[in-house]
Amino acid sequence: MATEKKDKLEPQIKSVDMSEDMQQEAVEVAIEAMEKYHIEKVEAPKHMCLLKFSTNRNQDIAQYIKREFDSRKGATWHCVVGRNFGSFVTHETKHFIYFYLGHCAILLFKTQ
Repeated sequence: MATEKKDKLEPQIKSVDMSEDMQQEAVEVAIEAMEKYHIEKVEAPKHMCLLKFSTNRNQDIAQYIKREFDSRKGATWHCVVGRNFGSFVTHETKHFIYFYLGHCAILLFKTQ
């Protein structure tokens, strides 16, 4: 059932300054990262372990997306992944996207 739900995740673009093709690529890379770093539930005190795993998972996802975009589109890309953060960034024109996949926010942008 979890797989069915994941397959139905629709990106919700909140803010964008990026071509349609690059937007699609950003979403695809984000989905790849989320699938790669999916962490199964573990039996442990949830209030301690889930936060730790979630933070590490978000960092791994952000690192994966950033490295993929550096490789595919040239340096220097930055990525922030999480559920509750503020931001104010300067980016190259046509190289910015902020979107949600499920409850996870993804901010991806390029600088010189």
